[in-house]
Amino acid sequence: MLDYTGLQSLAAVLREGSFERAARRLHVTPSAVSQRVKQLEERAGQVLVLRGTPCTGTEAGRRLCLHLEQVQLLENELRRANPELVADGAAAPAPTLQLAVNADSLSTWFMHAMAAFTAGGNELLDLRIDDQEHTGERLRDGEVIAAVTATRAAIAGCNTWPLGTMRYVAAASPAYVARHFAQGVNATTLACAPVMTYDRKDRLQERWLQARGLAGRVHAPRHFLPSEFGYVRACEVGMGWGMHPTALIAAQLASGALVELLPGTPLEVPLYWAHPRSAQQSLTRLTQCVMAAARDGLEDAPAGPPGNDALLRPARAGRA
Repeated sequence: MLDYTGLQSLAAVLREGSFERAARRLHVTPSAVSQRVKQLEERAGQVLVLRGTPCTGTEAGRRLCLHLEQVQLLENELRRANPELVADGAAAPAPTLQLAVNADSLSTWFMHAMAAFTAGGNELLDLRIDDQEHTGERLRDGEVIAAVTATRAAIAGCNTWPLGTMRYVAAASPAYVARHFAQGVNATTLACAPVMTYDRKDRLQERWLQARGLAGRVHAPRHFLPSEFGYVRACEVGMGWGMHPTALIAAQLASGALVELLPGTPLEVPLYWAHPRSAQQSLTRLTQCVMAAARDGLEDAPAGPPGNDALLRPARAGRA
């Protein structure tokens, strides 16, 4: 039988990053938190927390935290469906779900999924923002319980649903285009035109260039700007060209504040929803909200295994 008091202390340390902040969250002393975690490690026979600034979890520690999240979700659903089973004064704190999502999804369709999910219950969300090519790593490492990812490759022990396609276009301000591309959009002009890059994981610009047959021929100067709003504004004021979700800049394209570098050359990025197979029951309602929001906010789902709209027949990505 697992020590759930110890698990709660472990989860608090990993979420808050220190024993002191975990103690404040749990309304106990730091020494009490340390003792509980130490006892849990002794029972587990291995280290669960890597002490440092911040404190991080070992693989086993992260897996135990995800187990606790699943238990809390199931208990929360039980309380909601059968409140008579909860003794007076025994209300439990709302469970917190760790999710990984890319910034473009968060700024567009995923916000509606979160709104629908939180409106239907008391669960809290803790989001980790990462590039869509890397969110799957956070799920694989046990850092989060579910992720929006562009990686279709198998994740051991996880279920994966195709969500749809996010459409990107290369766009810049009209003045920027006139200044840098008066001779057309080609390898020579692109090599001299500053490009906006969200962060050092962002490869959307390279993928668009590759589709144009320009990969490896363009080494343009780069601005790095890890802000969704700031990224769009930087392109509007002429700092550079960048890859934008059409859903995010529809108004700017309609008004002419932004124009496509090469009209009719979108980049399609398929997205997927993935979570541990063991968490399917506890995440049913969240998955329903995510799938519904994706149907409204993304382009048609790509061809793939059956079950992209049916929770009972998920497309499995790997074996446990």
